[in-house]
Amino acid sequence: MNMNKLVCIGAACVLAMAIGGSVQAQPQHSKTAAKKAAAKGRAAVPGRSADPYLGAIVVDAATGQVLFQNNADAPGFPASVIKLMDMMVVMDRLAAGSLSLSNSVTVTAEASKVGGSQVYLAEKEIFSLEDLMYALMVQSANDSAMAIALHVGGTAGGFVDMMNRKAGELGMTNTQFHSVHGLPPAAGQKSDTSTARDLAVLARALISQHPDILKYTATQVRPFRDGKFIMRSHNHLLTSVSGCDGMKTGFITAGGFSIVATAQRGGRRVIAVVLGSRDRKVRDAAAAELISKGFAALPPLPPPPLPTLVITNAEPSVSVEPESDAKPHSQGLKIAGLGLAGGLLVLGVVGVVLKRRNSREF
Repeated sequence: MNMNKLVCIGAACVLAMAIGGSVQAQPQHSKTAAKKAAAKGRAAVPGRSADPYLGAIVVDAATGQVLFQNNADAPGFPASVIKLMDMMVVMDRLAAGSLSLSNSVTVTAEASKVGGSQVYLAEKEIFSLEDLMYALMVQSANDSAMAIALHVGGTAGGFVDMMNRKAGELGMTNTQFHSVHGLPPAAGQKSDTSTARDLAVLARALISQHPDILKYTATQVRPFRDGKFIMRSHNHLLTSVSGCDGMKTGFITAGGFSIVATAQRGGRRVIAVVLGSRDRKVRDAAAAELISKGFAALPPLPPPPLPTLVITNAEPSVSVEPESDAKPHSQGLKIAGLGLAGGLLVLGVVGVVLKRRNSREF
């Protein structure tokens, strides 16, 4: 009996120690985002996201007319969406002829060490600029963003300067870039910031000035590194929304889920932006709804122009063919014309005679 009591007491002690141990360990699993960031050498950034989103807008791609907006000027963290500005900087230089899609880009050690979404570039690997552009848009590869930035700008900072200059040219007044990829900032650095409105401005400029951007953003699956790596788009709207052919998604913990989406239907295009949603599915649903609202709110197209009747003051010309070349049909027309003229002459004579006779009677 005493032995049983001892066993029970021992079991209770072990259970109490286990519970106490678990309670003491619990705080270690509930670290704040700031502590996690510090542990990874990142800056502690207060979160900017909301339910269903921080800000949203949809515009007519042709005119820039705002079709719907909700808190569109709220600043947020766009994350990988900023890679659209990477593409703008590169495509401007492709159009100017200072870059070529076939340019060889050698991967540096700095580019190979970038984490997050990537295509696992290795130092000294060589790829064409076009391959890295596809990796940037399809896989959202951060290492590709760095490789392109170093190739074009010389340094990451030099390329960021190009991004900010272009933002200024486009009138993106509430946007500031500090990285080439949109990853959370390192300790001592600042976050990339933008608004739904500014991102719509960027997307519209890309589509209007460089329509080839849609070739990249519409791609759902593409092989990389001779097919050894298969890239897949993070944009689920490409397969679920009619006419959707772009553009870019983004996510970081502090900024939530964001997307710039565009679709074309019946020859008309809208651009929708959702910034800072706390849930990916909510973000995608909101973007799809914005696209539907956008098309419904588009003003009607003007009616097609009526056909015009052109009237000239030129006098008709008459040509007389030689008798030897005259066709029977044309000869018949000539004879009929002479007969009509003779008939009119006879009627005229008869009229004169009757007039004289009547004058005599009166």
